[in-house]
Amino acid sequence: MQLAELYERALRFEFLSVEEGVFLFKNAPLTELMYVANELRKVQVPHGKVTWIIDRNMNTTNVCLANCKFCNFYRIPGHAEAYITDIETYKRKIEETFRYGGEQLLLQGGHHPELGLAYYVDLFKQLKELYPNLKLHALGPPEVAHICKISGVTHREALLALKEAGMDSMPGPGAEILDDRVRRLISKGKCGAQEWLDIMHEAHKIGLTTTATMMFGHVETLEERFEHLVKIREVQAKKPEGSKGFIAFIPWTFQDVDTLLRRIRGTKNMTTAEEYIRMIAMSRIMLPNVKNVAASWLTVGKQVAQLCMHAGANDFGSIMIEENVVSAAGAPHRFTASGIQAAIREAGFEPQLRNQQYEFRAMPEVMEEQVINY
Repeated sequence: MQLAELYERALRFEFLSVEEGVFLFKNAPLTELMYVANELRKVQVPHGKVTWIIDRNMNTTNVCLANCKFCNFYRIPGHAEAYITDIETYKRKIEETFRYGGEQLLLQGGHHPELGLAYYVDLFKQLKELYPNLKLHALGPPEVAHICKISGVTHREALLALKEAGMDSMPGPGAEILDDRVRRLISKGKCGAQEWLDIMHEAHKIGLTTTATMMFGHVETLEERFEHLVKIREVQAKKPEGSKGFIAFIPWTFQDVDTLLRRIRGTKNMTTAEEYIRMIAMSRIMLPNVKNVAASWLTVGKQVAQLCMHAGANDFGSIMIEENVVSAAGAPHRFTASGIQAAIREAGFEPQLRNQQYEFRAMPEVMEEQVINY
């Protein structure tokens, strides 16, 4: 394989194979890889701005049966710290989110043994009745798979009911690495790789916009990372005409503080800044049919995320008014609305507020500045 030939094929938006992707990752000089990815970004996102969003990551419950070895957030059923979020808490946090200029909840939880489809349908309906303008970016394939299992419904039946109840879009949690060898080691209680992909394809078929993620830097091989990218690309290629499908891809690094993976297996996150930037660039190159690539400032920090904007990424993600799961494993970084805009400008780009559909939003005329408590 020749680097120049692979660059040319990538710049023509051709689908590179797993082997070709691995070769580029291992052998391409970082500056050249960044250049190719940045040129692709210019074509796919010609406005040249870096987008960001104001939203809040809330959790329906911390009760979970999945027992993921990288998660410090969950509690087993019956635990003294177990909870299901009550409606008064939702109201307080949603109204606070509106005051900060947000319009969306990224709403996820755990695999609670007693919360089936009816619970989520009722919850979404209630939230939309209280707040008709609220956007629900909710659940994820593993939670949908769990809901289907305990409620005895198909993926399609569950997704249609959730959409009708008010689910506007679906994030991509629980992907980790879409390989069952890896999943058996780190998230055995979640759905398998194929079911994750099948649920996303079903969501695209009914017109739900979704995002895709990858958590790397733990027990996976480099080849498995690139197989993950190819699987995402293949599902995107099958989306119906007119469906946005995967509107964005967000790779982030395993956070290891106090996790079972680190304590029992000795697995540490050894991802360097250069490696993360390489993965961002390769995400843009390997996913020519996914328009937006976001950098995970939450896990890699401001400066690395800024460099990623020159390596194919075009989105800085959310200020995350609240985030509980990744932070519980050691992610220390935080942003306010003014801080994230300043970071984007420092990187040489114009910041642009967006919604979950990657449509531009005007900055709210009146909004409180988020106060960060470290």
